[in-house]
Amino acid sequence: MTDVSVTTHVFDAAVDLFEVRDDHTEGHTHPAYANMVGPFGGITAATLLRAVERHPDVLGMPLSLTVNYAGPIADGPFDIAVRPVRTNRTTQHWSIELSQGGEVTTTATAVFGLRRPTWSSTELQAPTAPAPDSLEPTPLPDYIAWARNYEMRYAAGAVPEEGSAEVADSTSTLWVRDVPSRPLDFASLTAMCDIFYPRAFLRLGRVLPAGTVSMTVYFHADPETVAAQSDSPVLATARANRFEQGFFDQSAHLWGRDGILLATSHQIVYFKA
Repeated sequence: MTDVSVTTHVFDAAVDLFEVRDDHTEGHTHPAYANMVGPFGGITAATLLRAVERHPDVLGMPLSLTVNYAGPIADGPFDIAVRPVRTNRTTQHWSIELSQGGEVTTTATAVFGLRRPTWSSTELQAPTAPAPDSLEPTPLPDYIAWARNYEMRYAAGAVPEEGSAEVADSTSTLWVRDVPSRPLDFASLTAMCDIFYPRAFLRLGRVLPAGTVSMTVYFHADPETVAAQSDSPVLATARANRFEQGFFDQSAHLWGRDGILLATSHQIVYFKA
């Protein structure tokens, strides 16, 4: 691993990896990003993206990442196998596996590529939300360790109090940024795509067993656009489309400065109710 000093941001410490050699690297879970069971799914996704970014053969920038959470990750070291499956003129396709003790816990695929100037248009519009400074931070319960690393200011759909009534809309919209503040990059943007608590909590007004099974992130911004965001809050919104037989989906959008769409994500979530 790299030399992580006391001045290193906790996020960078959490996604730190050994040098990638022979399509392999190693890392270690970080207690600051612990979840109810195992690490926060967003930090796992960010770590897998970082493994590709650190590979000596990587081409271009992230275009998409799909992470399948096959089993729980225990606290401690882990191994990552990361290899380019195929490299084309403008896209590069990756296969990634995270394992512990020889057992695979997480699989992923990623697509990196070279962007070029073309006609561009964004059909989707950013949601209307008050300025972040006009909203009070609303943290998740303190026992959720990973959430302490984010400042969350909800414009709509904050975590319901236990015993709240059922509602008809699963949408949450909030301003979010790292704590302590940190310039945005593709890894931290990946993690932010998973900062939403389960949509079933909001619909039913109570906490229940739930966990992400698979998440895909599509990156719409180039490195210059991501860097221009710096440490400003990201406007994030998510909603479910259908709850059915123990699973629901979630669609999310993350917006940056001047209403620029940075990333979208989609996931399928297991729940018990």
